[in-house]
Amino acid sequence: MEEYFIFAKNMEEKALNRTIKEQAPRHDKLIINYPESKHNICAGLSEDVNIEINGSVGYFVGTMVNGPKIHINGNAGWFAGDNMTEGELIIEGTAGDGAGQGIYGGTVIVKGSAGSRTGEIMKGGTVIIGGNSGYMTGLLMMGGRLIILGDVTDDVGESIMRGTIYVLGDVKSLGKNAMMEELTSQDQEELKEVLTEYGFELSDEDYTNFNKIVNIQ
Repeated sequence: MEEYFIFAKNMEEKALNRTIKEQAPRHDKLIINYPESKHNICAGLSEDVNIEINGSVGYFVGTMVNGPKIHINGNAGWFAGDNMTEGELIIEGTAGDGAGQGIYGGTVIVKGSAGSRTGEIMKGGTVIIGGNSGYMTGLLMMGGRLIILGDVTDDVGESIMRGTIYVLGDVKSLGKNAMMEELTSQDQEELKEVLTEYGFELSDEDYTNFNKIVNIQ
């Protein structure tokens, strides 16, 4: 695999993204070191390329991407993976508010906890949070699958229209238009398949204990 290293420490955000877009068609993998919490990294990238970011990033990492696989060895700010249409975004640490906001497809994974409004207005795809998620998780959700392995706070699924929210931990309260539905064996199999694929180790009992949240019909 042909790799290209980008040392982002002293680069401005526009210069960094310009370099990413120039090099992505020429290499199988880009490795970005010293991102220093810069915002908008990989914004609008449409190449089928692997990107490894060593360090924490700021707002809107992976916004509006279509195709790349981005792996962050650090934390992320607000709106990670915003409006993704296809691809993969894996964050080994935590993420701020709005992780997976508005995604149409692809997968956003936060190994740690996330802030408020996770999966807000998502239309498709999958968002997985390995820890806890905050206020109004799944706000105005229009489709897709949102999986929380920890606890969620108030108003989960506020004004949800379509899609499904799965929560393994405690649900403090449901939002308007949200209801609990019985978990099926098919749900359990699908959860096991996707969570195992991304390295989450759960017991068979865990897969029977997910809360399933959908819109009120």
